[in-house]
Amino acid sequence: MEGVIKKSTGSWYTVLYDGNRQIQCKLRGLFRKEGSKATNPVAVGDKVVFDISPKENTGIITGILERKNHIIRKATKLSRQTHVIAANIDQAVLIVTLAEPRTSTGFIDRYLVTAEAYSIPASIIFNKYDIYDREQLKTLEELSRIYEPLGYKCLFVSAKEKTNIEAFNDLLKDKITLLSGLSGVGKSTLLNAIEPELNLKTQPISKTHKKGVHTTTFAEMFQLGNGGRVIDTPGIKEFGLVDVEDWELSHYFPEMRELFNECRFDNCTHVHEPGCKIVEQLEVGKIYHSRYLNYLSMLEKDDNRR
Repeated sequence: MEGVIKKSTGSWYTVLYDGNRQIQCKLRGLFRKEGSKATNPVAVGDKVVFDISPKENTGIITGILERKNHIIRKATKLSRQTHVIAANIDQAVLIVTLAEPRTSTGFIDRYLVTAEAYSIPASIIFNKYDIYDREQLKTLEELSRIYEPLGYKCLFVSAKEKTNIEAFNDLLKDKITLLSGLSGVGKSTLLNAIEPELNLKTQPISKTHKKGVHTTTFAEMFQLGNGGRVIDTPGIKEFGLVDVEDWELSHYFPEMRELFNECRFDNCTHVHEPGCKIVEQLEVGKIYHSRYLNYLSMLEKDDNRR
């Protein structure tokens, strides 16, 4: 039998097959993808082969079909292992808030670099539009001016006020989407706004720390009425890059990639070398300082990339 992983709880996997039928499965033995450093050999979105046990009405996953793509991050701060967030997706959508909680541009750029590294189109959804003051709205416009020209669709939404909810729904139509963001940015609330039948659990922001509380415990794929499927993931506190070498990091910044052959030296790191086209463009305002500073931060924190 063949199916797709709908939910992963670590030891059990919910497999979707034959339309909307579901079955709880375990992995056969010490199953691990060859050459993988991942803590989870099977991820939500994976297409798998499984056998059904008639007596227990459960299944055993015996194989994983070839992935179209996948997206990973570093498993923990101290770990050299990785965690596969999702597999076989059409796009990655990052939910961002400027307050309650605040999402840094460093987090945004690390996420976008990872999407670029795995050739997955990405969009940014700025949620909680209804709570921002004048300065925050100005910041929102500035961020849109940075990311839109780079090819990242930006959308201002409010789950509470239903602002641009239809546009958000259209973005997810007929696609398999990975939905990510910090805890508390409103992923579950947004999904409930476009698909009330999901009735996903939500919690208010911590009044003391102004940070989100985990409501999504395990990654899970949901079928939407618009023909799309969305993989909702637990809130991510940080996004460690994996398997990105110094020499290739700039390739995953579209504005730097455009200038790839214009530096004096082929192995230019765009930090201190003379004749660097990227530094030149930075000085005349053609490359944004926030993006460049985040690039430098990623270069320095090489423990996050191996």
